[in-house]
Amino acid sequence: MTSAPSTPSRGGTIVARIAQPLLLLAIMWVVRVLDDLLPGDANGEFGLRSWALDGLDGVLFGPGLHAGWSHLLANSVPLVVLGVLVALDGVGRFWAVTGIIAVVGGLGTWVFSAPGVVTVGASGLVFGYFGYLLIRAFVAPSLGHGILYALIATAVAVLYGGSMLAGVFGAPAGVSWQAHLFGAIGGGVAAILMRPRRAVAP
Repeated sequence: MTSAPSTPSRGGTIVARIAQPLLLLAIMWVVRVLDDLLPGDANGEFGLRSWALDGLDGVLFGPGLHAGWSHLLANSVPLVVLGVLVALDGVGRFWAVTGIIAVVGGLGTWVFSAPGVVTVGASGLVFGYFGYLLIRAFVAPSLGHGILYALIATAVAVLYGGSMLAGVFGAPAGVSWQAHLFGAIGGGVAAILMRPRRAVAP
């Protein structure tokens, strides 16, 4: 009898992994440029509109849209920093984690926001990556991995923990604490769902 791998397969080279959040951010920047150049209101058309069935497509498109350049710039650095830390676990894992965060965060925002509110922006993904990195330490396949992930989680908490708490409990008017909270929950869900299998005894 063979044993199952105790650690997740790490898809892609280190360069390929680091490139994934940069690619995601580049797409957001292209979308922002097109939104400025093309007629119409992309946020109103493709953003997540709570309590509206035709606004559910915003679960997919909403994270890539931003209210303006200042909104996008505010999300860019933490998206890349936290996204790279997630992507180091593998290319496929990065996109799977991103997808889970988008779905859980988007649906939570859709349900718990006031009816008709349009939510856009990558901050839900940022909070999701933060949640993933924190919970990952508790579902590591071994003590060694757990210690490594705990050190990363501690560094992330020190760097971003204060702003993350403020983004949920002290979000100013017009800022979606729902997207922040449920994005973070989505990251935790992703860490649990995608936890590596432990070795199976022969």
